[in-house]
Amino acid sequence: MNAGQYAGAYYLMGYSIECALKACVAKLVKRYDFPEKGFANDAFTHDLEKLIRLTGLGPEFEKERKANAALESNWAVVKDWSEASRYDLTITEAQARDLFSACTARINGVLPWIKKRW
Repeated sequence: MNAGQYAGAYYLMGYSIECALKACVAKLVKRYDFPEKGFANDAFTHDLEKLIRLTGLGPEFEKERKANAALESNWAVVKDWSEASRYDLTITEAQARDLFSACTARINGVLPWIKKRW
């Protein structure tokens, strides 16, 4: 972001959310477990909404978003991220900064919310 590479910053920030959610997914699998094939296949996605559901955090996250307009607003920005953004060189500084803020806001950011649960 500081180097003016807004498309790259946007792309990587979305991956930080994906990785955080996958850490929550990994927490569901105990050491030496062999996860059920459907569960393992479902984890091979970049879809943030699917990953939220897979973690089992969906109902809690929805409840907190309904009670917290700032978290809901931040999720509205984050959920639209896609791994296909790596090919989108038209991402603007405003889009990159909006996603960064939505992800990292200390109190109502999506990443801090997830980090409390991994």
